Amino acid sequence: MAQNKLLMVALFVALSIMLGPFLIIFFASFEPSSTLRFPPTGFTLNWFRKVMSMSMFQKSLVLSLRIALLASLLSLLFGVPAAYAISRYTFKGKRLIEVIVTSPLIIPGMVAGLALLRFFVLVRVFSVETTLLIGHTAIVLPYAVRSVLSSLVNLPINVEEAAQSLGAHPLRSFFLVVLPNIKVGMISAFIMTFITSFNNVPISLFLSGPGVNTLPIVMMTYMEYYYNPSIAALSTLLIGLTLAIVLVAQKLLGISKLV
Repeated sequence: MAQNKLLMVALFVALSIMLGPFLIIFFASFEPSSTLRFPPTGFTLNWFRKVMSMSMFQKSLVLSLRIALLASLLSLLFGVPAAYAISRYTFKGKRLIEVIVTSPLIIPGMVAGLALLRFFVLVRVFSVETTLLIGHTAIVLPYAVRSVLSSLVNLPINVEEAAQSLGAHPLRSFFLVVLPNIKVGMISAFIMTFITSFNNVPISLFLSGPGVNTLPIVMMTYMEYYYNPSIAALSTLLIGLTLAIVLVAQKLLGISKLV
């Protein structure tokens, strides 16, 4: 009995640490005065209406959604074949390729952002939006590789061999046998990369340019000059959007758990 109570206390503390900041932001977004405070002194939806009508947030939101969507699709385009090659083949330099593919996971975001900035300054070929897309793709690619790789490891190679023994070309067996069986991993990878790209700050901070800023950067800049509940309201909307994406994906795919 005492052990169960201790576990419940630990669970409550863990949930408080994880959910506490979000709950504070949520309730603070309804504060009627022009100063952000918690607990709120009243209730209003004016800040939600304000942030949704501000052109600076609208423009940056569209850019962030576009960059996140394209970066997620590109990470799957390159990540699925990379994960397949790593899981199914043995070749010289395989370990080195694994390290290169997953290196952005262990490199601090500020360091990666500065390195990409120096590279694109020297190249001077791509537009600001293109550099943002390349940078976001590079930073989310390891998440796609790892997520898909976990699904491929759990898929017996005998399934592919059986399809090929029945006359299917290796490429045909990949599209008709492998891809449907790693669907959950691919969807998980898409959601993870999309959210990571959408919320990314270090890469966007270094690669943004005049008139081309993602939503997190605009929010940071706005907070430097204004201390009202509008950012709390916008954060609440983004949290709701994130939860909606995950729940819709789960329902459409008919799965109870994304792994």
